[in-house]
Amino acid sequence: MTLFDFTPDSDIRNWRTVDDTVMGGRSAGNFRINEDGHGEYSGYVSLENNGGFSSLRYRMPTIRIEGLTTAVIRLKGDGKRYQFRTKTGDQDRYSYVVHFQTSGKWEEIELDLRTMKPKFRGRALEMEDYPAEMLSEIAILIGNKEEQDFRLALDWIELK
Repeated sequence: MTLFDFTPDSDIRNWRTVDDTVMGGRSAGNFRINEDGHGEYSGYVSLENNGGFSSLRYRMPTIRIEGLTTAVIRLKGDGKRYQFRTKTGDQDRYSYVVHFQTSGKWEEIELDLRTMKPKFRGRALEMEDYPAEMLSEIAILIGNKEEQDFRLALDWIELK
């Protein structure tokens, strides 16, 4: 199941960046379709004012994903570590989280949805891991407790 395929004509209005500025931080993430037709998420993570993260979120109508246990993202990273995040419903305040490392080259990152841990504002919650039954939002977050520039090119995101 394709969640999003980035092309020169992609409508990215349902993608938005949410940075630590919501709590006084100074990080800044940007998202666009680049000249090659890929989604490009880039910016700077600042630790000023207790900041330290930038995220890119895609909200969709809630869908049933039972039987699909792996997220596959074709991307070109910058060698940094990111988080892939999911939500099961529109009203969820917490996310399910798994980390992935980029290599600096085009690659397909495979993430086991069933290992995603529930978190709220970076804190682990005493709940079951992601049940991989319903999906209403996916997100990519960078927050490595260090100031850093980042750039991530996205080709497509699928579930299998």
